[in-house]
Amino acid sequence: MAAGKPKPTKPSASSQTSGGWLRKWLVRAVVAVVLYVTCQFLESIKDRWYVFDPQSLHELAQAAIAAAPAPDDTAFMAEYIYKNLTETYPSTMVALNPRTTEWVFNNAGGAMGAMYIIHASITEYLIIFGTPIGTEGHTGMHTADDYFNILVGEQWAFSPPNLQMERYPAGSVHHLPRGHTKQYKMHEGCFALEYARGWIPLMLPFGLADVLTSTLDYVSFYDTARITGREMLKNLFIGKI
Repeated sequence: MAAGKPKPTKPSASSQTSGGWLRKWLVRAVVAVVLYVTCQFLESIKDRWYVFDPQSLHELAQAAIAAAPAPDDTAFMAEYIYKNLTETYPSTMVALNPRTTEWVFNNAGGAMGAMYIIHASITEYLIIFGTPIGTEGHTGMHTADDYFNILVGEQWAFSPPNLQMERYPAGSVHHLPRGHTKQYKMHEGCFALEYARGWIPLMLPFGLADVLTSTLDYVSFYDTARITGREMLKNLFIGKI
């Protein structure tokens, strides 16, 4: 009688588990590499989407200060800045927010003020931010360079190990490079034209986190998200990243 054929052995449960684990981590590694390469590529070309220039905005802020009928007339300066921008940049290039009275509260890094969002896109934002009663807090660590053009009042700042106070009066600009942090204080009656260039969506959690963790001001949260989203979509529709 012929001997029966040997039955094929099944892979052990441990070998199957080991193979599944390796495939899972291989997929994760490939995804991580693709994301890293994509981010590096986008980082290398993001400059082509910038429209505004820090020096031109600084000069515009100084012109608004000089033209204002009073040194603390922030409403006039906001109108002056918006009108100048619309005359300088065509609507086919960049979308701007014409609602110069559309101010909303903003709490971020422990500081509180109000802001008018002039422009918001994926790589740039331009706002007027400030408070008539003063505030102070943490700048946050951001993925964008931030240019704070003081329109009214004065801002103080410092960053260790330099323990000397930095002073920024009206007409000056405070540049916070990407990845840097400071403590800052805006004195009573201080407003600024703030311009950020970099990856703006990654900055939004800092600007909205205080609502979720302390203030519970969901009206301001909604208004900020609504206006920011609206302005970003308007710019995406005309090809402004």
